[in-house]
Amino acid sequence: MGGEFLTMSALERERERASVLRQVAARLITQETAGELLGLSVRQVKRLYRVWKRLGDAGLVSRQRGRVSPRRMEASLRGRIETLLKAKYPDFGPTLAAEKLCELERIDVSREAVRRIQVALGLARVRRRRAKRVHSPRERRPRFGELIQIDASPHDWFEGRGPRCALIVFIDDATSRLTALQFSPTETTVAYLCALRAHVLAHGVPLAFYSDRNGIFRVNAKEAESGDGFTQFGRVAERVKIELIQASTPQAKGRVERANQTLQDRLIKEMRLRGVSDIPAAQAFAREFMEIWNDKFAKPPLDSTCAHRPWTAGAEALEKALARREQRVLSKALTFSVGGKVFCVKTNGPGTALRGARVTILHFLDGTMRVEYKDRSLLFTHFKTNPGPKPAEDEKTIDARMAELVAAHAQPSRPTTVVPQGCG
Repeated sequence: MGGEFLTMSALERERERASVLRQVAARLITQETAGELLGLSVRQVKRLYRVWKRLGDAGLVSRQRGRVSPRRMEASLRGRIETLLKAKYPDFGPTLAAEKLCELERIDVSREAVRRIQVALGLARVRRRRAKRVHSPRERRPRFGELIQIDASPHDWFEGRGPRCALIVFIDDATSRLTALQFSPTETTVAYLCALRAHVLAHGVPLAFYSDRNGIFRVNAKEAESGDGFTQFGRVAERVKIELIQASTPQAKGRVERANQTLQDRLIKEMRLRGVSDIPAAQAFAREFMEIWNDKFAKPPLDSTCAHRPWTAGAEALEKALARREQRVLSKALTFSVGGKVFCVKTNGPGTALRGARVTILHFLDGTMRVEYKDRSLLFTHFKTNPGPKPAEDEKTIDARMAELVAAHAQPSRPTTVVPQGCG
């Protein structure tokens, strides 16, 4: 379709030139006027007029018509590219496909050439740009570590090879540099805290986090009259001195929103090429992918001074700062309950001084628990488990719960043997 359109345009242009030159020959218009009509200089009109007087209308035909372009791709190379695009990269965008053809197949071809081949093969289509609402861009923060945009992207990251999961994304506002990627079955506070731990250990403590208004980051319940007004993540941010800022619209934190879209395209395909199909393997690949991303997309900051504050207290202190905390009062038998389970504090003596004592329960990211009383740890043991209802599910956890049910029902059940009962 495009070739026919270009051919017709060339024919129309040549017919128009012939008509104007006939008027010049009949002295109806001047060569200067002819140049204005044709969009050519007077010198070019004179050259065309001399050729037309000598050869007629045939002299106006382009000499390139019918010739093969010297830059035309060889048929064998084009055939190889078409085979690879159809078999190995059918849903890759032209930019990523061109990169992979160069990186993995040693074929150096431009993005535009790949796009044209994809259109010809029906793997891509020409899309008309739609008018979008204009959002005034906010200037980047000048220093690396001033503002880290954070968000989660629940998606089918393994394309059916594994369960759906969420990806926690930390990206620096000043440089568009990925600082942490954390895969998790669902978007949870623990997943964000794991990403926070990785960020602090790698770069230090940032000045502020920029997030949405999810309940992980702020208390949204209007009827909440008790408490300190902080979520679990908010309390951790308070302990490590990180300011929490919530965006009013998704466009306000467009850096991380656009990163999520690009990750859902590039990261998915990179994991497909490497056969990654579960969360542990994806998490192991995340560090390598962040290096690939930052080499390609990261920008230099306006101010080379780093805004991160170094964490000098050590890894153990960081684990304690990230731990979830609860308050409990010990019974006369020195017991306390957490999550439907009853625990008993162990002492060397009678332990009467601990009766009615208020203790702090620390829940660490690795699932372990510690009981502290007046800056010392208490030994405890599991006593019993109280029956209770299963936890309620919401839109963030229902996919993981259903994946467990589907996997459980997909396992073949053992045949049961029916023993016939006697008649007496």
